[in-house]
Amino acid sequence: MEICPKCGLPKQACVCEQIAKGSQRIKVSIDKKRYGKIVTLVSGFENGIDMKEMAKNLKNGLACGGTYRENTVELQGDHRKKIKEVLIKLGFDAELIED
Repeated sequence: MEICPKCGLPKQACVCEQIAKGSQRIKVSIDKKRYGKIVTLVSGFENGIDMKEMAKNLKNGLACGGTYRENTVELQGDHRKKIKEVLIKLGFDAELIED
């Protein structure tokens, strides 16, 4: 059985990611890319969050394409109206999400 080095619990019961999600200040903005394409930028993720998994969950929840770079997730299209409820479902605090 593997033990998490951060919290000391078994990997199946690890709560590090839930604790990290509850304390992060997430910023949602839009940007115009080449040829006038609009992308939604979700930034403010810190250590403790699996960015690949977070991008996958956001893309599935919003039914769009996208990618992640460093600590920012780029989603194709303008998703400012729907992204807050998707982030809340993923475990982030509603008060710490800035539009």
